[in-house]
Amino acid sequence: MMTLLPKALTLPLILTLAACSGESTRFLIEPAPTEAPVRLRVSSIEMREVVLPAYAADSQILAEGADGGLRPVKGAEWADGSAQAVTAQLARSLDLRSTASVAAEPWPLTEPADVRLEVRIDRMVARADGRFQLSGQYALASPDRKIRDSLTRFDLSAPLADEAPGAIAAAYAQTLDQLGRRIIATLQGR
Repeated sequence: MMTLLPKALTLPLILTLAACSGESTRFLIEPAPTEAPVRLRVSSIEMREVVLPAYAADSQILAEGADGGLRPVKGAEWADGSAQAVTAQLARSLDLRSTASVAAEPWPLTEPADVRLEVRIDRMVARADGRFQLSGQYALASPDRKIRDSLTRFDLSAPLADEAPGAIAAAYAQTLDQLGRRIIATLQGR
């Protein structure tokens, strides 16, 4: 049996639903093209969930204003701005760039991973000076001592072509690529 809404409620309901739908464009972080995989001394890496600052875990794309305040870029959102999405992106990049098998936690195989990787991002922002900044630290731990444990700080940046959300997404992808390369260099012992 179908229940009909009274006409008096129909128009307000439609207007409310329309207001919630929004007109934001969602932007993906596209992975950088990969070259030949780099040979590593370890065969498997467990990627723990990336820790993001609260402002970066939101789906809104933010940019720094001249006053230093972070403001949403009008009509633009990350396709998936969660820590889980950043973790998956970085794990995929490391997996494709190296000879190690890389997977996000929980580790899916019976045999434990050779290395556990933790990334903590403390800055992830499109700066007013025309660059995208990604900074924080990453830790590599090897319970079986296949590599030496290490804790490394990073402060990476990429130029913003302009203030458009697509340019912010491209610069963000570049800094994630730089981070992946730096992690691989650390795993190689450089």
